[in-house]
Amino acid sequence: MAAGLAMPFVGLRVWAGTVDEAKILQSRILGRVVGYSLYLPPGYRQHSRRYPVLYLLHGGADGQPADWFRMAGIDILLDRMIGDGLMPPCIAVAPDGRRPGGDPRATYFLDDADGSYRWRSMFLQEFIPKVEATHQAIGTMQMRALLGLSMGGHAAILNQLQRPDLFAGAAALSAALRTPPQLAEMDQQAFEQRFAGAYGPDLQGEARLNEAWRMSDIVEVAAQIDPTPFRRVPRLYLDLASGDPFFEGNAAAHVALDRAGILHRFRVSEGGHDWIFWRDALPSALEHVGRIFARQYGE
Repeated sequence: MAAGLAMPFVGLRVWAGTVDEAKILQSRILGRVVGYSLYLPPGYRQHSRRYPVLYLLHGGADGQPADWFRMAGIDILLDRMIGDGLMPPCIAVAPDGRRPGGDPRATYFLDDADGSYRWRSMFLQEFIPKVEATHQAIGTMQMRALLGLSMGGHAAILNQLQRPDLFAGAAALSAALRTPPQLAEMDQQAFEQRFAGAYGPDLQGEARLNEAWRMSDIVEVAAQIDPTPFRRVPRLYLDLASGDPFFEGNAAAHVALDRAGILHRFRVSEGGHDWIFWRDALPSALEHVGRIFARQYGE
């Protein structure tokens, strides 16, 4: 009978999680409220059990937290994968990585080079503790992971490498990774919109390859960190399309991670830097996170 109920059970989403796209918390570091979208797994309100937490970092340009639900349908996918046993029940939180007041400059989920806007400090020091205290989170490193898309993919990899004490694993789809020549040769207007905050304004050519850049460049970071936490389990998962404009940067990161002795997974398939590819790639990325939470990589 259980098998007979499986198809309508999932298809009609009778057994479904809930999504709230209008959550906020107050940040002392930023001096303002920070919005976030929230997914709570099926049955969340029926008992007091605690859950792993997956942090979803959106893309740049016009990217926003709700994209994970409106464009990717991650809530439907999580419902299905939880029901199929491919993912443990978890909470998913998508913080808003945009600047206030319609400021179009990307944060890259980093602190600004001059310290004027400290998004990353807010995320690590305030956002995670407050969200996990507010909701029924387990609240340990082993039960906390990252999933990022494009700009958010860069942040997911960086946070996992630099803070293995906070995150058990990370998955990045089409991470926005640029090689040094690509950054140095970037059109000035494009550079200002993407990196004037994180690396500093009005920088041209190789002047862009400054200390702020070195602290966030995956190739540079991989060569500097202690690889010990990454030797037994592939905590990092990188997936992108062969036609992605960030292919060269991701390939360089893959080589750098290998050279540093950092175990990771690296996948490439046909496609581009678009929602067609991301929707198709999302189940495997979530399966990686599920294996991290369930300790199915042999740890």
